[in-house]
Amino acid sequence: MSVLVKTTLDGRKLEVFDQGLTLGGVLEARELVAVAEHPNRAKILEVAPDAIYMAGRVPLNAAEAEIALKALEEAEARHLTDPRLIEERFRRLAWKRQRDPGLD
Repeated sequence: MSVLVKTTLDGRKLEVFDQGLTLGGVLEARELVAVAEHPNRAKILEVAPDAIYMAGRVPLNAAEAEIALKALEEAEARHLTDPRLIEERFRRLAWKRQRDPGLD
């Protein structure tokens, strides 16, 4: 299930899907970065003065950021409580350990 956060000027949709944000169906970011903490904040605010968060390359205003943060929190809660998703997480961890035995 995906949650629409915004549609960009070129028509692509920024959506929260699973535990990440996708732009036009391609993973853009796994978390939001506050503009105040972003290394390129001056340029971001010059182009998008109402931006308070960045989702990868996409600036988000307060309303859009609220939608994205809420959807990411719900996805995280789902991943922590759904037995099927928990099993998938452990399976992926086991694969990583097999590929890199020094990973502990």
